[in-house]
Amino acid sequence: MVKNWLITGGCGFIGTSLIRQLVEGGHRIRVLDNLSIGSREDLASVCRFIEVSSSLPMPKFTQDKVELVVGDILDETLAVKVAVGSDVIVHLAANTGVGPSVENPRKDCMMNVIGTFNYLEAARQNKVERFVFASSGAPAGEVEPPIHEELAPHPVSPYGASKLAGEGYCSAYYKTYGTKTVTLRFGNVYGPGSGHKTSVVAKFIRQAMKEKPLEIYGDGNQTRDFIFIDDLVHAIRLAVKAENACGETFQIATNKETTVGEMVQILLPILEKHGIDNINIYHSGKRQGDVTRNFSDTSKADALLGWRCEYDLKQGLEKTVQWFLRQNI
Repeated sequence: MVKNWLITGGCGFIGTSLIRQLVEGGHRIRVLDNLSIGSREDLASVCRFIEVSSSLPMPKFTQDKVELVVGDILDETLAVKVAVGSDVIVHLAANTGVGPSVENPRKDCMMNVIGTFNYLEAARQNKVERFVFASSGAPAGEVEPPIHEELAPHPVSPYGASKLAGEGYCSAYYKTYGTKTVTLRFGNVYGPGSGHKTSVVAKFIRQAMKEKPLEIYGDGNQTRDFIFIDDLVHAIRLAVKAENACGETFQIATNKETTVGEMVQILLPILEKHGIDNINIYHSGKRQGDVTRNFSDTSKADALLGWRCEYDLKQGLEKTVQWFLRQNI
């Protein structure tokens, strides 16, 4: 069934990956983005689009071209305006990552708490059918993994705290107003299209291509749950359709614990196969706010969404390296 999708942060890595698939399915799409990370060029790489002025009334959704509205998620008036006519809001726009949140916790709070609130309120006022919130494993904090949805959250970074607040508002809007929210806690996402990402996979590939040494924080034994972008997009699309998902939170990852050091040992032979060798690695101090172990139990997503990941890390890294080489980033 064709739907009207509003995607905040749609010019970014996850947004453009989602839009590529939605366009192929004939859906109608509006993007709200402040272009602080993603760009018009990134959006143009996956679809044709027209830019709509944020100061004018929103046109009706159209299948001919994706609509881009340049604006900030902190603009509450704009939030209500761009959501008019939407069936689905996928809220991806955020201040992302532990590092930026430690450096500027106030900005992190405003973007991730107030920004999310603005679009929940826009969904309520416009009677939007489904609201999908992009969260993270960070709200769980330093706990014994695997992380699952019933663990009491103890975030250790401002980023984890702000995402937890967003999850709380999603729950409240479902319980109080009946807004059909679904929270997806993404693992460490990587894949083609991640040229702007500062997370470890994208950063290491860029550094290796530029013949720069790879910096591993701490001893490299910290663990993550690396999820390929196509698996993640599949989860978002299922979250929009599944009736028993409303008001729920889901871990969206691979259910596999991988140390950063192990990931590097898989990545290096792939890079060498493509002519990138003699890579130097060095270790620096542990990064403030990082958790030591992080991987997810995804059984709830399997049971209620019918979702499970299909790509293993080696397959995903191969596709990611190939993409970076084609882009020559």
